[in-house]
Amino acid sequence: MDAIVVKGGARLVGEVEICGAKNAALPLIASAILAPGRSIFKNVPLLRDVATMGQVLRHLGADVVGDRCLEVDTSSLAEVDAPYDLVRTMRASVLVLGPLLARFGRARVSLPGGCAIGARPIDQHLKGLEAMGATIELSEGYVEARCKKLHGAQITCDVQTVTGTMNLMMAAALARGRTTIENAACEPEVEDLACVINKMGGKVTGAGTSVVHIEGVDELQPVEHAIIPDRIEAGTFMVAAAITGGDVLIKNCLPEHLHAAIHKLEQAGAQVTPAAGGVRVVGATHFSPFEITTQPHPGFPTDMQAQFMVLATVADGQSTLIETIFENRFMHVPELCRMNAAIKVRGRTAVVRGRRALSGTTVMASDLRASAALILAGLIAEKGITRVRRVYHLDRGYERIEDKLSKLGATIERVKEA
Repeated sequence: MDAIVVKGGARLVGEVEICGAKNAALPLIASAILAPGRSIFKNVPLLRDVATMGQVLRHLGADVVGDRCLEVDTSSLAEVDAPYDLVRTMRASVLVLGPLLARFGRARVSLPGGCAIGARPIDQHLKGLEAMGATIELSEGYVEARCKKLHGAQITCDVQTVTGTMNLMMAAALARGRTTIENAACEPEVEDLACVINKMGGKVTGAGTSVVHIEGVDELQPVEHAIIPDRIEAGTFMVAAAITGGDVLIKNCLPEHLHAAIHKLEQAGAQVTPAAGGVRVVGATHFSPFEITTQPHPGFPTDMQAQFMVLATVADGQSTLIETIFENRFMHVPELCRMNAAIKVRGRTAVVRGRRALSGTTVMASDLRASAALILAGLIAEKGITRVRRVYHLDRGYERIEDKLSKLGATIERVKEA
């Protein structure tokens, strides 16, 4: 098992290239099921979750080759069964449910269950598919879905769900008639999926808003598409540059996808300016405290909450962070407190008293974004060495973050543990 070892005190300076978005790559790979033939996806991040989705497609009978440029040939799909052993390692595997049902009229997919940061039910996925004419049965931990032919439907999601919106969009792309999804997720990754479906010959409008319309078509064609940059990786490096008093050009980044996070960075005192192909972030010697409430896009992203909590530890005063998306997304707090942070949690609210000198120690990562936050804390620890253990979480969403930080001047390395 690997660990990340960080010595604090370095000012980050230079350029960093952002990878393709994990949360866009996963549904796009699943969408290849809709169009028999060879689809090509470029700007693919080299991540564990992407590799897992490739395994799921291979199990179904697809030919999946390549890495940064991934070719997915779904001409010879032979299975409609996504087993527990694959789905349990990555919840996003449930994204094969909609396209399998749309193309073959049946699908059997393991229920993904919850995860460390909270429950993530798929009830909205199933409700929408039933409205489109599917018969759904839950049996022995699996979703078994069948239909003769999906039809268009008016679907109102009880809560905004990114994977739910994506699954229903893919299912509706081959349905008979018009489907409308109300209270749809508005994330950029949803827009990227709509772009791919339309390139395939589909008819999706309204993606990126809370009302999405899909006109079903009889068939779709394979596609070639470059995945959008990862806004959360970009946001993480923005915070890293700011808290170290650095000066970093973040390349291959779309600032329009990060308005809320950029606004909070500027409010705290960092300078964020547009640059060719990205943004430049310059840190400050003093930061102002701030308040954050996580919200669905275009609000402040829950996936940036942990990183901004580290920023709050160096602010001049008391900051408040309210988590509205996931019930267990403060699991990094005890580890930050072990590094001498002053954080109190009551329910879904965390209050951070800033200007406490952090100290390095051994900490345990509980989830993907917590891993990144603990590394950021290590970058500003004034004494000692920070050792972040269980970084297999990190590898699900960041491609060799230690190498990128090292090139910016950080003293950081990946080590093997017994």
